[in-house]
Amino acid sequence: MQTDGHLALLLHAHLPFVRHPEYEDFLEEEWLFEAIAETYLPLLKVFFQLAEEEIPFRLTMTLTPTLCGMLRDPLLQLRAVRYLERCIEISKKEMERTAEDSRLLELACFYHSRFLEARQLYVEKWGCDLIKAFSTLEQAGHLELITSAATHGFLPLMEAFPETMRAQIRIGIDYHLECFGNRPKGIWLPECGYVPSIDKILLEADLRWFVVDAHGALYGQPRPRFAIFSPYYTPHGPAFFARDRESSKQVWSAREGYPGDSAYRDFYRDIGYDLPEGILKGYLPHGHRRGTGIKYHRITGTQDKDLYQRGRAIAMVHRHAQDFVENRMRQMDSLRNLLPIAPVVLSPFDAELFGHWWFEGPEFLDLVLRKSTLQKSYRLSTPTEYLNRHPTLQILSPSPSSWGNNGYWEVWLNPHNSWIYPHLHMAARRMTETARQFQDKATANDERILCQMARELLLAQSSDWAFLMKTGTARNYSTVRTKNHVLRFTRLYENLRNGVEDSSFLQECESCDNLFPHLNWRYYL
Repeated sequence: MQTDGHLALLLHAHLPFVRHPEYEDFLEEEWLFEAIAETYLPLLKVFFQLAEEEIPFRLTMTLTPTLCGMLRDPLLQLRAVRYLERCIEISKKEMERTAEDSRLLELACFYHSRFLEARQLYVEKWGCDLIKAFSTLEQAGHLELITSAATHGFLPLMEAFPETMRAQIRIGIDYHLECFGNRPKGIWLPECGYVPSIDKILLEADLRWFVVDAHGALYGQPRPRFAIFSPYYTPHGPAFFARDRESSKQVWSAREGYPGDSAYRDFYRDIGYDLPEGILKGYLPHGHRRGTGIKYHRITGTQDKDLYQRGRAIAMVHRHAQDFVENRMRQMDSLRNLLPIAPVVLSPFDAELFGHWWFEGPEFLDLVLRKSTLQKSYRLSTPTEYLNRHPTLQILSPSPSSWGNNGYWEVWLNPHNSWIYPHLHMAARRMTETARQFQDKATANDERILCQMARELLLAQSSDWAFLMKTGTARNYSTVRTKNHVLRFTRLYENLRNGVEDSSFLQECESCDNLFPHLNWRYYL
């Protein structure tokens, strides 16, 4: 019996909460500004163009609570505009500097036009409010927006403190509702980190589905009847979908994936590191080397790289998009012949891959969405749409798992970062004990302190800090962030327990770590 197939593309958009009002210019804030310029604006441009052309595309996006908080923050919005204006100014200077080199001048002009367009989209078209732009696409039926844990905390390593797991999930849902006006149907478990105790919390939160890595389903109990090409219900009720390995490999794999093709732009060769320091002094704040977004080379070898050729790169995008769609068609046709159900292929990716890490990624996604609507082997879908259209036929307990290296916890628990967990666990225990102690007698000031204690704990639990400690990228910054949040939490806790009034310190914490203004600390009860 012929059944329809479903391709569920999922983009997981996430960044850790980085906001430093105490500094005029802070390097790590540029993680957000780069993502706005290189990923979120290009993706929105693609999606709105498809919508205007009435292309019936569908995909799912996670917009994590920390990312939403930064995208809504007026200070960071102003700094994002300043970043784009700096990019425009640098590219203008590059047009002047490269005037005698036609190939470099062509690239400098390309970047100048691109930055001008980015500023026009961000400031004039969307009024610096990208949350509203994504919400508009959801309301039009093109996107399904889902949430994640409040600060992307790695939930399996909180299992000894279920109250903290609950708070991460419930606060994330509340903030999604505040941002988008509706409750999410699904949740992206940070790093796809799963342990069975999560199921009950998801059920209590009225979440219908989540995602695990392939081995989470394949090693589940009992054995899955339909491999990774069907959702399954957990014993407590919520359904789960498993990540498809084949489609992921085509895009993610460093060796075999599309982004490694020599026609594409090299991510690492930025003029902020290539140009002489004398030139950079007139380009960058304080003359310090940092990324500018202007990269003149394509992926060729390790030393003498060829210049980037935009036309050649876009031609390769067409080839790769066609290859991806044809592979999905063959995959779906094969699955329909093997399975007695409508197969679903879930393909999740970090959203920042498209544009930031893989410069041509938004164009690739645009073509995949367009080409997908022209074939008959599968339909573009979302997990919620699949659950609404098809029954889920098996109850299955997934295996503990993640999508990190080797599939379990080693990225977030290893000799580089294991020192953080005794401190996080002590803070979790204290948060729960204090919430219970004050649940019926908290004054207005106590409420403020308890809310800020929760913010500091949530921010300390972000999986990003442990990840950066492991990779060595921004290790010092991630170490300082973890320590500072734990120290702030501890001081607030001791002040509350001892009845010490320290309004200036509380105000300082609220000013710096102002995430989740309507946070409900009673989730820790």
